[in-house]
Parts: sequence; structure tokens; C-alpha cells
Amino acid sequence: MNPNETDTSLFKRLRFVLVETSRAGNVGSVARAMKTMGFSDLVLVAPRCADPLQDPEAVAFASGAIDVLSGARIVGSVKEALDGCNFAAAVSARLREFSPPVWSPREFSNHAAGQAELRPALILGNERFGLPNEIVEGCNVLINIPANPDYSSLNLSQAAQVLAYECRLAAIGENRTQTGVGFQGEAASLAQIEGMYAHLEEALVAIGFLNADNPKKLMPRLKRLFSRTQLETEEVNILRGIARHMQGQRRD
Repeated sequence: MNPNETDTSLFKRLRFVLVETSRAGNVGSVARAMKTMGFSDLVLVAPRCADPLQDPEAVAFASGAIDVLSGARIVGSVKEALDGCNFAAAVSARLREFSPPVWSPREFSNHAAGQAELRPALILGNERFGLPNEIVEGCNVLINIPANPDYSSLNLSQAAQVLAYECRLAAIGENRTQTGVGFQGEAASLAQIEGMYAHLEEALVAIGFLNADNPKKLMPRLKRLFSRTQLETEEVNILRGIARHMQGQRRD
């Protein structure tokens, strides 16, 4: 089935981000997994393999998805990779103490397909080391694939295939649940949210609530708290206004 793709279709909005991938073959395999499900936006962050878009192994594993492979972009940081996105999902088999809310692939796909203004990204880490904590903590959700607990290790491209499959089902209308009213305003971008966190941290230091020399785990906990709210741009602006007022009160 070839669904009609519009600018608001999940097939156009969803981005796959691979962080520090070691094997060129895995890059090609992910490109193939994406194309079989109708997706094409692929970004590589600091790949550890040389020339991953032209490597013979990548080309071989991509098979008929050479267009997705050759159209992939290579950037130096996750921040660059998420430019234009306003919702990021880290994919990991390992749960973290201060992770954002943990979702299944189906929860993510239903949410992403049901919010036309959402520009989501799926972030997959290195084959051996996965994703570092700081990347996971900066995401809106953590996706955990409910695999066999006795052997939950999935190959990078296998994980991408599971996610792409669930997103395709949601995009074409199958397997979707009603989640009620969506965003009332524009979803805040990741850059806006990170700026708000930095501003809030400065304000908390200014009023003496946070010790900059011994911050402990306050900011990770606050990030986890706010990640559950799916912040809108206006809400971020309100929080930054509160932070400015806190700083002004301290100066007075």
C-alpha cells in the first residue's frame, strides 16, 4: 500500500538519527528498513565508519534503498541532527535512573501519527555502547522495545525495522488509539526547551535554591518532570518569564 504522502504525513515528518554508528553495513541496513516502511529522512551523527554513504558494505546492505542511503546527511552533533524537530525519542534496551518517560514503540508511533504539527526524531546509538545518558536525558521519551528479557539485544537495523513498522501502521490508520485532545499550541522545539532549562538553572542559582558547586540531581529531576508535559512554545516562554522575574527579584 502506498499512502498519499502530504507535508503533514508521518512519512514526511519522521526522522531517523544514528549516533556514532560503527559498521557501514548497519547504516545500509537501516536505510533499507526505513524504505520498506516508507520513510526516508536519515541523519548520521559522527559515524565511526569511514565514508558510510559510499562504503561497499553499506551499499550492499541497503539493497534497493540506495536513494535513502545517498540522501542521508552527516552532522557533527545530536543538536545539529535534531534541527527542525520538536520531539525526540531515544531508543535503548537499558533503562536509566533519570530517563524521560518510557514508552513502547506503539505508544510513540500512535502519538507521532496523531499529532500533525509534531516533527519527531528517533535516536539510535552505537551498536556496542548505545546512547550516553546526556542524550537520553535530553529527549522527550525513552523507547524500550519489549523483547525477551533473557535476551533483549537487538541489532541496530532490527530495532529500526520494529520502529519503522509500528510507525507505518500508525501512519496509515491501523493500530491507532485515540489519545484525546492534542497540543493546543505549537510544540516547543528541543532548542527552546534546552534554553529554558539553562535559564531556569541560572535563576535557581540566583535565588539560592540550587548550589552551582554541588547541584546534585535537581536539574535531571526537573528535566524528567517537564518531559512528561510535552511543553508548548508559549509554556516555555512562561517558564522563562518566571525565571527572569526570579533573577530580577534577586537583584532587587
